[in-house]
Amino acid sequence: MREALFAAADIWMIAIGLICGVKFIRGHHNYLIGLEWIIMGMSGTNFLIYGLTMAGPDSPMFHIAFFLDAFSRSIGFTLILVLGLLVVTHGYKPTTRVEVSAFALAAVLGFCLSEYAREIGTPGKAFLLITALATSGFLCYFAGRLWEIGERAHAGAVAAVTALNVVVAAIYDFWRIPGDDANHTLFYTLALFTWGLAMLVVYRSYTAFATHNSRVGAGIDPVGTSPVH
Repeated sequence: MREALFAAADIWMIAIGLICGVKFIRGHHNYLIGLEWIIMGMSGTNFLIYGLTMAGPDSPMFHIAFFLDAFSRSIGFTLILVLGLLVVTHGYKPTTRVEVSAFALAAVLGFCLSEYAREIGTPGKAFLLITALATSGFLCYFAGRLWEIGERAHAGAVAAVTALNVVVAAIYDFWRIPGDDANHTLFYTLALFTWGLAMLVVYRSYTAFATHNSRVGAGIDPVGTSPVH
């Protein structure tokens, strides 16, 4: 039963990541969030295959999963997400250099935090928690902006998934769910479901914000805005 719930949560995250990631790129020309969502979907796909095949820690899939997890938790689902949201909240137009640099930084940190996790130890875990909390703070601001423009349902949804994400981030490296197994199946089921829900909520809220900007003539509608080269 636990394995079925884990697989369902993972497939849910994969579908949301890939579908919404493509929509972010095609519909909003937002490559920052779009590519990060697709990477999340690919990470979930690798994690699902790893879990179903019961591959060990020596498997390449284990190292890929560890790297992609660190990639998103350090910069991808944090700094890159914030930069992407600034497009609708502040009319930010990321240059190609910024986009490439952000993903390059995520790759470097992802490699270091995954390959040298034991050597880095607690400081690395604390860094990931701090980045998650900082991002949650910005998401609370984003929820507030949604509330101000009248998108109260979306604001409430963002606030709810932010709270869930804080719970996941807080227990990720520092606490174990009572009754969970050695593979942390219960935790990963909760985490995958939360991340998938967060990606869906962010996409829908972003779309609502972009529609509002277009409707009021704010001049920062990302649908008609491509990165400045």
